[in-house]
Amino acid sequence: MRGRFQWATVATIALLSGAGGFSASARADTLADAIALAYQTNPTLQSQRAQLRALDEGYVQARAGFRPQANGQLQASYQNGPSTYDVGVTTDSASLNLSQPLYTGGLTSAQVRAAQGDIQSGRQKLRQVEASVLQAVIQAYVDVRRDQQALAIAQENVKVLRRQFDETKARFEVGQITRTDVAQAQARLAAAQSQLSAAQAQLGVSRSNYVAVIGQSPGDLAPEPPLAGLPATVDQAFDVAAKNNPGILTADFAEQASAARVVEAKAAYRPTVSLSAQLGYEGSLTTAPLLGLKAGLYDHNVSAAATLTQPLFAGGMNASRIRQALENDNVSRIAVESAQRQAVQSVAQAWNQLLAARSAIASNEEQVRADAVAYEGVRQEADVGLRTTLDVLNAEQELRNAQLALVDARHDQYVASAGVLNAMGLLEAKALGDPAPIYDPETSFHRIKHAGATPWEGVIAGLDSVGAAPIARRPVSADQIRPAIEAAEPVAPAQAGGQVLP
Repeated sequence: MRGRFQWATVATIALLSGAGGFSASARADTLADAIALAYQTNPTLQSQRAQLRALDEGYVQARAGFRPQANGQLQASYQNGPSTYDVGVTTDSASLNLSQPLYTGGLTSAQVRAAQGDIQSGRQKLRQVEASVLQAVIQAYVDVRRDQQALAIAQENVKVLRRQFDETKARFEVGQITRTDVAQAQARLAAAQSQLSAAQAQLGVSRSNYVAVIGQSPGDLAPEPPLAGLPATVDQAFDVAAKNNPGILTADFAEQASAARVVEAKAAYRPTVSLSAQLGYEGSLTTAPLLGLKAGLYDHNVSAAATLTQPLFAGGMNASRIRQALENDNVSRIAVESAQRQAVQSVAQAWNQLLAARSAIASNEEQVRADAVAYEGVRQEADVGLRTTLDVLNAEQELRNAQLALVDARHDQYVASAGVLNAMGLLEAKALGDPAPIYDPETSFHRIKHAGATPWEGVIAGLDSVGAAPIARRPVSADQIRPAIEAAEPVAPAQAGGQVLP
């Protein structure tokens, strides 16, 4: 019932905001506010954090292979079958079994390294999801800002054209112009009213997207701040992305986990050594009422053993598992290259979009200035009979189109800037605002890292990891993805390799 109420509440907010009848707050929301709220409440981000915490438990489970295992067993039974003397036997037993692995052939060490690789890969995946959510927040924020400005332009357009229509009718009534001029003004006003309705609807769509991503309806949004960290050249963007792109790092750590699982599979051929101890008790009571017999036997025992096990033949199972692990590792290696190409593509696309948007801003600003002068001149010339009504309407339409194009270009420039930072791996909440507290996966991991640990666990781990390579991220540079970079080198609107952003 509560979930249904929450869903209805969100839906109501979205519908009211789309209709223009809801204001979440009288204050001006900022992009930092939106990022902070989404960072704390976005369900996609919360889900990914939960998945990472689940991965953390894999480390604890793997470390359990270094630790002792203990179990107890109790059993009681009674037997009295058909016999001449009606003999009954009651038996009870109890045992405590302890076992401590000394050497698992590197199996447990490989499992621990695989779990570490999974956790590191999961942390990079969390970075990737966080950046994706922040990109969506920025997109939703600037979409609403763009559509608010577009709506204001459409409202102003209707206002101007309505005044123009009234003036045209007045001039027609005194015989200065023809009915054709009135019809032209009326048609433009109708078109402007249609555009106003479309702008209102688009703003409603953008507001609902804002609610879905950020969790509340937008109020009076403040202008978005400049994004810091943009590179001066595309080569710098490629270099940073090669080292810091979360998609590349996710695939790289996943490959290291796969390599550790190859070692895990090979450990099946190695010997294992373990210690075991058992403390046992067993008792039995025999009764024969017809003979007047009642006798009991009781036994205590303590045993200890050291066991060395060497696998000899498993019907091809171990060899098959090794081949399977090797192929899975090949898949992971290919995924690394795929992630590198994807990062190159993302940087190139975002960079080209950024350059195009910046160029469009400069052109549109100049066009708006020129169209404003032209419109004012045409309007004044029309007042003295040197221009027709259609000339005035066309000049006004060109000015509104240029204003809308400028709004779109500024929107696109900001989104592309965020896209460049995202592709580089620099689109992070701590760099865009102050969504305190910052979620730290390391803190969550340390809370459970030593769960179930024993004082001698480090010694056992040291013995088991003899000869095992430590998990470490291989250095990645732009040189490794240079062929893909050269293939995706941005070329528009100018040769982007040497393009410097002011």
